[in-house]
Amino acid sequence: MSDIVNYEFKDGISVITMNDGKANVMSVAMLTEINVALDQAETNGGVLILQGRDGIFSGGFDLGVFKSDDPNEIYSMLKSGAELTERLLSFPLPTIAACTGHGIAMGAFILLSMDYRIGIEGDYRFAANEVAIGLTVPRFATAVCRQRLTPAAFNYGLTTAHIFTTHAALQAGFLDQLVSQETLQSTVADTAGRFGQLDLESHKATKLRLRADLLLTLRQAIEEDCEIWQSSYLK
Repeated sequence: MSDIVNYEFKDGISVITMNDGKANVMSVAMLTEINVALDQAETNGGVLILQGRDGIFSGGFDLGVFKSDDPNEIYSMLKSGAELTERLLSFPLPTIAACTGHGIAMGAFILLSMDYRIGIEGDYRFAANEVAIGLTVPRFATAVCRQRLTPAAFNYGLTTAHIFTTHAALQAGFLDQLVSQETLQSTVADTAGRFGQLDLESHKATKLRLRADLLLTLRQAIEEDCEIWQSSYLK
């Protein structure tokens, strides 16, 4: 793996750690390395844990790419990010997010694509902040947010770029559980142990059955987003 994504497999548990030393932005490099790690996790089987570095899960897409002179990189980043949510929502293994801090924009969309999300108490922020930075929320992100956020949080959050505090994020649906920073890893490990006792074929089949309509909607949304991104950036 690279310096920004680490992969470990032990006792039937894959752990993917994102750490670019900064905001864990979803650059093309980060997204590529996450997918390489997911390939390894899928090969090994068991349970998947995805986590950030201390204080941050992910700050979202790499905004610096939008200022670059390479439209292909912009398109690749956006397409890869959208397709990552699709891959995670249909991933054949139980998935756990160890949310080590802030989850913003694409970082929040990744959280919302995991089976179970464990966050930590603290002064952390969660938001789909696109409209605050001059972007329209993509169709794929709308589909991802709609399936996990409460109706009120979905509408208010996406239309006003509302920043949710940690406890508000739990109530809104960004997270499933809050624990202290000191107990995060033990809680994640215990949860992974429980998930590891599931019948994985039944888990996979049930996940795909429950999310069948969502995945169809998401695939169409990604295709429509890609058409718009192509016309916007690949002129």
